[in-house]
Amino acid sequence: MTHRARVIAVALVLGGLGAAPAALATPDAQRGETIYARCAACHALAFDRVGPRHCGLFGRRAGSVQGFAYSPAMKQSAIVWDEQALDRFLAAPLKAIPGTTMTYDGIADRLERADLIAYLRQVDRTPACRGSRPLQR
Repeated sequence: MTHRARVIAVALVLGGLGAAPAALATPDAQRGETIYARCAACHALAFDRVGPRHCGLFGRRAGSVQGFAYSPAMKQSAIVWDEQALDRFLAAPLKAIPGTTMTYDGIADRLERADLIAYLRQVDRTPACRGSRPLQR
């Protein structure tokens, strides 16, 4: 191996050490807030829009906000929203719950999903959400 090739190889190895793999990266709620802007076309935190509100999401059974017109598929899904369920759903909503009326294709990037979930978890603890818990069936 030439000296130049060794220098390039060492640089590539050392460069890779400084970057944490996406699986080890800590979810960032601030980045998640930016990602939530995509959701805001149909959802709001504290009130229903085209999609149901997101305050009180964690621990809530899917399709259970009273007064919201969910698809039969969502109502019958038996999902209780936690980080894992949200990650699966946000990756591909139409595959996770066939028949859902949510027409968003999903968030392919795992780190973006983790950031969004961290934001939803954080905002759920704020005064904006604490007073707006939806009633559940």
